[in-house]
Amino acid sequence: MNNSVTPPVYAQIAFDIASRIARGELKENSKISGRSLMSCEYGVSPETIRRSLRLLADMDIVSVQPNSGAVILSKENADKYIEKFNRGKSYRELKYELKDLIKQRDQLNDRILNMIDKMFSLNEKSKDIESINQYEIKIPENSLIINKTITDTKFWQNTGATIVGIRRGDQVILSPGPYAIFEAKDSIMIIGDIASHKRVEEFIQDAHV
Repeated sequence: MNNSVTPPVYAQIAFDIASRIARGELKENSKISGRSLMSCEYGVSPETIRRSLRLLADMDIVSVQPNSGAVILSKENADKYIEKFNRGKSYRELKYELKDLIKQRDQLNDRILNMIDKMFSLNEKSKDIESINQYEIKIPENSLIINKTITDTKFWQNTGATIVGIRRGDQVILSPGPYAIFEAKDSIMIIGDIASHKRVEEFIQDAHV
């Protein structure tokens, strides 16, 4: 997986020009060649160069002169821009990595649902295995498991049922972790046999946890 992020071309060119200013290759008060010449140097369109110079002008690194290129104003501001650019790169990389992780999570949830569907399908076709079904049980408003985590309630140890999701309003929390907290009006989605279903109903009614 590649988490690197490539900035737009005009931003890369602006960064390169700022770097040249910071290194002293381009001096303060000197003039940068016009857009047509710079577009040839960088192999891009004049419009891309215009956006690059506009970006540098917004940072007070250069002053754009109509129809005649730009004048370098500040090496100090070029240094600040480079530092800001590098910090922003790290932020962008983290943002894209987070998006990638969310995408992986959604794919994993889809696989879990698909596996559950296959289990139910196999169960319906088979007459030789113990009946395993999916149940959805609403938590009573006075249940003592409310505001407790799955771990706190020792849910599996007390019921033998496996939680595959928690329905909370219009939202379904798939594969909730051990620290997921039961809330009032939640519905618990489980898989198990009829006996485990009855144990869950009894457990959440009493819930001496």
